[in-house]
Amino acid sequence: MTNKLITEQLTGSVPVELPQFRRLDSETAISSLGPLSDLVGSWMGNQGWNLIAVPDGDNGFNLLIRPYFETITFAALGELVPNRGGTETMFIAGVQYELRTTDAQTNQPLHVENGMWLFPEPGTDEAAGTIARMSSIPHGDSVLALGSFSTTKGAPTIPDIDALPVTGQGAPLGYTDPYLVPLQGFTPSNPNKNLQSAIEGQKILQTTTLQVSSQEQGGITNIPFVVKHANATAFTCTFWIETVEAPGGGQPFLQLQYSQQTNLEFLPRFDDPSQLIMWPHVNINTLVKQ
Repeated sequence: MTNKLITEQLTGSVPVELPQFRRLDSETAISSLGPLSDLVGSWMGNQGWNLIAVPDGDNGFNLLIRPYFETITFAALGELVPNRGGTETMFIAGVQYELRTTDAQTNQPLHVENGMWLFPEPGTDEAAGTIARMSSIPHGDSVLALGSFSTTKGAPTIPDIDALPVTGQGAPLGYTDPYLVPLQGFTPSNPNKNLQSAIEGQKILQTTTLQVSSQEQGGITNIPFVVKHANATAFTCTFWIETVEAPGGGQPFLQLQYSQQTNLEFLPRFDDPSQLIMWPHVNINTLVKQ
């Protein structure tokens, strides 16, 4: 039952009741998360790849592609958070997360990040099935991405994606050749090929798909340096939470695959110098729940 705090209006005459946080026991906290419930816990993966182009002065750009190890920890908030709208109140369930990636070849830190995944109650502004991701990145970026989820039997259909920059017509011959250099274990022209290959031969019993975008009433806020030199303008992310049958018929295990892209904009397009080239910054990985 909702706890309520009785306060008096500024007139001092009429008490009003303000909805408070709904405290939950651990079992209820997990069940209230809906499609996010299987995230709770720790995940590890050694199949990560990071692809990013960065400005390089007179040389134009430098393409960085690195394999990485990753750990992600998700924890339930433990309470439903109220959004007070006057005539109605929305309650939001969610998980906090923290992730760290380490270069698989040098063992040097690559990235840290924290944030939340949220599962709001349906309301006047949120459709049923709405989810949200909030992320804080120490480059000086903050992301809010909204979207939806689905749960289906069997394996996911992971689409191809193209990580080549959108340069516009008229780019010099060989301009994007760095993307075509053969790499063992990674294909820049389709980073999702790694995810597709990882589940070949697996028997996946069920998949929950979380799909969010900053362009769905969300956004990205960056510090001025980032805006000036390599502006992050859009973010999309898909999580596939998979229940996998263990080899030999053992206990099924949970597997998390993701593909995400941040659009970076720098350098003039060749067909329209008033517009900037869009450079996909792509991350993919396959992790197993510990």
